[in-house]
Amino acid sequence: MASYEKRGNSYRIKSSCGYNSEGKQVFQRMTWTPDPNMTPKQIEKELNRQCVLFDEACKKGFVTSPVKFKDFAEQWFEDYANLNLRSTTLARERQLTGRVYDAIGHIRLDKLNARIIQKFINSLTAEGTNQTTGKGLSKKTMTHYLSFISKVLDYAIKMDMLGSNPCKKVTIPKGSVKERVIYSVDETERFFKIMQEAPLKYRVFFTLVTYTGMRRGEMLGLEWHDINFDTGIIHIQRTSNYTKARGIYTDDTKTKGSNRFVKVPQDMLDMLSGFRKAQQIESENVGDKWHDSDRLFVKWDGRPMNPQTPYGWLKEFCEDHDFPFHGIHQFRHLYASFLIGAGIDVATVSGSLGHNNQVTTLSIYSHMFKEFQAKACDAVVNALNFNKNEPPKNDDKTSDDSNHNKQSA
Repeated sequence: MASYEKRGNSYRIKSSCGYNSEGKQVFQRMTWTPDPNMTPKQIEKELNRQCVLFDEACKKGFVTSPVKFKDFAEQWFEDYANLNLRSTTLARERQLTGRVYDAIGHIRLDKLNARIIQKFINSLTAEGTNQTTGKGLSKKTMTHYLSFISKVLDYAIKMDMLGSNPCKKVTIPKGSVKERVIYSVDETERFFKIMQEAPLKYRVFFTLVTYTGMRRGEMLGLEWHDINFDTGIIHIQRTSNYTKARGIYTDDTKTKGSNRFVKVPQDMLDMLSGFRKAQQIESENVGDKWHDSDRLFVKWDGRPMNPQTPYGWLKEFCEDHDFPFHGIHQFRHLYASFLIGAGIDVATVSGSLGHNNQVTTLSIYSHMFKEFQAKACDAVVNALNFNKNEPPKNDDKTSDDSNHNKQSA
């Protein structure tokens, strides 16, 4: 609770407002001067009321030290993010700091409100913000920016430096929507025909990713002992990633649900078996320079492949063959579309993709589920209409039996 001290004809009221980024307790102060006609008892009563009001005023916004957002965000990176976030997530958060610091980094935490943050998020929709497309940023990217700011402010609340998070009141604008493009069945057939000209390593990579819907990091994290050639079951249990700070490194799967098992057909196992023999021959040719990482997809010397390599190779391959290029992640969407089109339930699709819950699967592929549900509805309607168009059958036996009964009667 606030305290006070007499200073001449007035009183200084002091209230604790948490701690600053260095862990020092922060106080806010105000001066209250009583009416000269007030009695000592009235002054004491009003003074206590002013203390309560000032306490509430401070804690309503939990006004703290004049620490700037950028300074506290760097504190968040040091004390929390570096210790708790995955390296890939940490690298992404770091990439977001440029625009955020330029816009709000100089603003004190206690002065940062929803209106200021909303103005920044809205600015991301401006033409030219995305230097690649010349358009505004996508809704997904804007969500990343708001999420970063919100995480920092949530940490400030946890550290007793803030009472509420203004990000909760901010709305993400519609933004530019990036259309999800995947190969059609005909394009997929054509793709694997021209892939016959590709090196075995990449034929295996893109055939396997189509059969399993694995993420790129999961594909590159596969090791030979993850494959059971007797049962055709593959255990997905690690990822291979890259950041500028760490280089190529091995990590756990993205989520707990991403650690999963998938089954592949015999033709895929035969291709994998041939690929393994070819890799063994390659390792013998390289000799002492070979690094035995047990990975499926490696560099010339056996070390794990850079995650950008399959993307760059596929882009160049598609350009050389005048074939559409939609990136590597489209194969995961293609796999999902095959499952949904086959009528597989959302729980199974979610598990196969390694999502933590079905909500994630529905949020990403809701349009596909709706599309195939509509087709199912159309199939029922068509079947019923077909039956309606059929002429009614004349059950002669029933008619004869009826006439016979009438005659007998």
